[in-house]
Amino acid sequence: MYPEASAAVTAADLIARARQLVPLLAQRAAQAEQAQKVPDETIADFQRAGFFRVLQPKRFGGYEMDPEVFYQIQMTIAEGCMSSAWVYGVVAVHNWQLALFDERAQQEVWGENGTVLTSSTYMPVGKVVPVEGGFQFSGRWGFSSGSEHCDWVLLGGLIPPKAGETAPEYRTFLVPRRDYQVVRNWDVLGLKGTGSHDIVVEGAFVPDYRTHKSIDGFMCNSPGNAVNTAPLYRLPFAQIFVRAVSTASIGALQGAVNLFREQAAKRVSVNTGQKTTEDAGAQIACAEAQAAVDEMRLVLLRNFSSMMQAARDGQAIPVETRVEYRFQSAAVAERCATHVNRLLRYCGGRGIYLSNPITRTFLDLHAARAHVANNIDPFGRNYGGVLMGQKNTDFFI
Repeated sequence: MYPEASAAVTAADLIARARQLVPLLAQRAAQAEQAQKVPDETIADFQRAGFFRVLQPKRFGGYEMDPEVFYQIQMTIAEGCMSSAWVYGVVAVHNWQLALFDERAQQEVWGENGTVLTSSTYMPVGKVVPVEGGFQFSGRWGFSSGSEHCDWVLLGGLIPPKAGETAPEYRTFLVPRRDYQVVRNWDVLGLKGTGSHDIVVEGAFVPDYRTHKSIDGFMCNSPGNAVNTAPLYRLPFAQIFVRAVSTASIGALQGAVNLFREQAAKRVSVNTGQKTTEDAGAQIACAEAQAAVDEMRLVLLRNFSSMMQAARDGQAIPVETRVEYRFQSAAVAERCATHVNRLLRYCGGRGIYLSNPITRTFLDLHAARAHVANNIDPFGRNYGGVLMGQKNTDFFI
């Protein structure tokens, strides 16, 4: 039994616990797909291991560890089940964003129970009507991963412009379970176990202090910074979040390489009699996939090491650097999907069976490409433009 919370827990402890869970998560992957949700047992395992505490403020029993620890746990989990790693990423990262909210909102969520979990869907589709003390809030949002395991949700909405203003203001609205419904409709080709169902809100009142302005996240100066003063909470929100939806892909590709090596050691082509381990194409596909995993992992860790050092030094992260890091995150799912395509090719006829776990990874990675944050084209164009002297056009960086 792991301690619920302990100042003695280390990054190595947490990563080792994730490694121990990989075989069990692989066994549960089919169950997650069938149920359209990560098993309750898996969430309980994550809670016992302390995974959700990594980015949570110490004031509420969290560890306030560097983001590198969070992402290494996510990559490790993904080797066993990408759906479980995806849910872990997008649920646990909310414990970081909640630290940016007004202290009253933090107390409402964690005041009595520091293990309460929050899902999200940041689509800006909420209908927002300003009223005294806050907002009347309604709408229907898609893609709320892990929503059935959570008691709160973060939802995107646009506040209509006031007189003299030209653009609406984007905010995230924090809503308790009593004020929304989870509509089960997750029927998809990949990431089936994430349970990314719809959220429906009908005329809920959201006080102003339970909202987070996008501009505050961009400027690294949010209400919660008054009480959560660690450098961790001075990072740009976008940089933390986009990696939460791309990093599982790196671990999933590593898992596919591991499986491919196991299968190749036993497979002989019935048509040619050649061992897969002796096939030059399979050898190159395996080598390039493993090299890509190593490169993407190193870039991820380097980027957050750099940003954390800037935060500790009280230095702003240049816009050009944020644009570069944003593109590197968006490129991950596309690159991983390309490499798993090649690995699946050398699985032969076994590669078309849904019972082949590499096939599941193939489908999961292609599903991950559909997330707006993983759409490489707009972020590539923006990064290229900035490199060539054009103005930045993306402010979710």
